[in-house]
Amino acid sequence: MRAVEIIEKKRDGDELSPEEIRFFVEGFTRGEIPDYQAAAFLMAVYFRGMTPRETADLTLAMAYSGRVLDLHDIAPVVVDKHSTGGVGDKVSLVVVPLVAAAGLPVGKMSGRGLSFTGGTIDKLESIRGFRVELTVEEFREQLRRVGAVLCGQSADLAPADGKFYALRDVTGTVPSIPLIAASIMSKKIAAGADAIVLDVKVGNGAFMKTLEDARALAQRMVDIGSALGRRVVAVISDMNQPLGEAVGNALEVKEAIATLRSDGPRDFREHCLTIAAYMLYLGGRAGSVAEGRRLAEETLSSGAAWEKFRALVAAQGGEVEQIEEPERLPRARLIREIPAPADGYIVEMRAYEVGMAAVALGAGRTKKGEPIDPAVGILVHRKVGDPVRRGEPLFTVHANAEERLAEAQAWLSRAVRIQEAPVPPLPHVYETIPAGIG
Repeated sequence: MRAVEIIEKKRDGDELSPEEIRFFVEGFTRGEIPDYQAAAFLMAVYFRGMTPRETADLTLAMAYSGRVLDLHDIAPVVVDKHSTGGVGDKVSLVVVPLVAAAGLPVGKMSGRGLSFTGGTIDKLESIRGFRVELTVEEFREQLRRVGAVLCGQSADLAPADGKFYALRDVTGTVPSIPLIAASIMSKKIAAGADAIVLDVKVGNGAFMKTLEDARALAQRMVDIGSALGRRVVAVISDMNQPLGEAVGNALEVKEAIATLRSDGPRDFREHCLTIAAYMLYLGGRAGSVAEGRRLAEETLSSGAAWEKFRALVAAQGGEVEQIEEPERLPRARLIREIPAPADGYIVEMRAYEVGMAAVALGAGRTKKGEPIDPAVGILVHRKVGDPVRRGEPLFTVHANAEERLAEAQAWLSRAVRIQEAPVPPLPHVYETIPAGIG
């Protein structure tokens, strides 16, 4: 078997066998297949696509390119969740301790932000002392002892995905549904997940811009999970405007804390409860999604989710006093309000432009490894459908440099559109796949 023959076969639109896919993935992971051939393979997949069976085989080969965790000595069913990325998406900070406090251990490995999308690991590093890098043994021990873990992806889990993604990022092959699906699902399989809730974002502030594309990606990932014997639900949710009010690392931690303390923005709280309900249902803690929702609400209102978050932070070396008094988290020097330019109703509050404003402030990065400023960010005070009067604050910008503030203001001026006639609010969730579950 030769790598070039596999590339040519996919280039010509033919279906690859499981053995050919495994040969290529293993050879690339070991360094026996060079980057230029892997790049050619990725471009062939980008243009020719993959069948559901090929995508499942690619996922499995990538998952087993490194260590695959077995956590069944800790929990009979291991549940995970994944978001495809968005602006103001700090859901894991709430959902992991919430579901764990409801009796279902959750060990989640997350990533860093890139471009306009935020990363859970960056947010957690706003807490002084918080350790995001754990060994697999530390991960297992904390999951057993605390029932909740939030850390970075272990380097020995699905190493093929890391190598392929680095190439996709520089060869224009990122927006490929089979490659995205295999990347996400291989990491979940390697991390030991039996059941997976996928939060597939759609809209201006997401990688999937249309409902058709989001549905195709969601269906492909659900199909992969089913083919590999996992229980999977995909929730297709809106990302045409930021989720919650806070965009920026320490600001988002503060908003997550407020939500765990039974406060926080209504749309963000609703989203967390939705994802938690599906996790509790798939994990067997609830007999239906509706029952999972009731359990999640009770756990949140009782304070148990907040206590679990405190325990998680303490276990990973974070300064608990900072989360007990959120004003002690990093704070920006310059705080400016941006007023509404006219009376009317918010028609657009574009998530992409808000996300890029946060990047301009230093809250995000334009390339991997770039340092970020945990203190800066934006508070979004109005959502689509809300009435607004001229002069009322639309945004509060937290900055540490005047020139960055000016650049962020330019982005935010393009984020909002106001009109005289009222418009309905945007939907929270468009659909779930498979339909009618629960």
